[in-house]
Amino acid sequence: MNTLTIQNVSKTYPNGVKALDNINLNISNGMFGLLGANGAGKSSLIRTIAALQKPSHGTVVFNDVDIIEIPQDLRKHLGYLPQEFGVYPKISAQNLLDHLAILKGVLNKKERKAQVEALLHQTNLYQHRKKSVHTFSGGMKQRFGIAQALLANPQLIIVDEPTAGLDPEERHRFLNLLSDIGQNVIVILSTHIVEDIQELCTQMAILCDGKIISKGRPADLVKTISGKVWSKMIPKGELKEYEDNYQVISTRLIANETQIRVLSNDQPSKAFIPITVGLEDYYFAQMFLNQSSKND
Repeated sequence: MNTLTIQNVSKTYPNGVKALDNINLNISNGMFGLLGANGAGKSSLIRTIAALQKPSHGTVVFNDVDIIEIPQDLRKHLGYLPQEFGVYPKISAQNLLDHLAILKGVLNKKERKAQVEALLHQTNLYQHRKKSVHTFSGGMKQRFGIAQALLANPQLIIVDEPTAGLDPEERHRFLNLLSDIGQNVIVILSTHIVEDIQELCTQMAILCDGKIISKGRPADLVKTISGKVWSKMIPKGELKEYEDNYQVISTRLIANETQIRVLSNDQPSKAFIPITVGLEDYYFAQMFLNQSSKND
């Protein structure tokens, strides 16, 4: 069983921006979702966990090794797919994976060939192995990104916004691949797409303004607002009035009317109907409550 312990981690950049504020997480094998809007601090946390930058304060320990003090130990066990994954031009997928495997320390030629071919099959790229990676579609590039992240059998895999820009079929295929990988290792999935977390992750945390505002099992978190979210269709010109009088956590424009969702322990009025809540409702509720606490 792999363990990752993040304790009291903060990060302030030289320009004074505080990107992380006292982060505490305990993560073990399986899929862990890190959910937050763009600018919430997800990439700063990912880069810190991946030993690409040092925190201003706090510790990160992977399998009992302090990776702030000994970053090279983590790098032997890390697979990383950043949000922007660049590729070498005019090099085939097979040759590029072979090159990257050497850089990751897989020096035995026979072992390297077997691992590269297995990963090309696993990511459904074997039939495209002789094509240049820069000619791949977005989804194929993401699958290649996962293939390179899996070289050398990592025990910690980090993927940053992996499904952004993928069509529904590629997204589904990609998430299934991640889920399969996450059985025996730690996979951290950083995203702003709620559905990615809901479908895959056994544990999650919501990051906002560099702070963890909620963490736990997605299903358990959703239960905490069950029976507390109500919906109503209103003329879009009346939205401000409802926002002044109710805890409006989300809005959606439907056929020239606005559907609002309101957080309330009791039915606000007979015009509101109860809804079956999902992780998106929980996320919006937490963001609303976090913002409200700042305004008080």
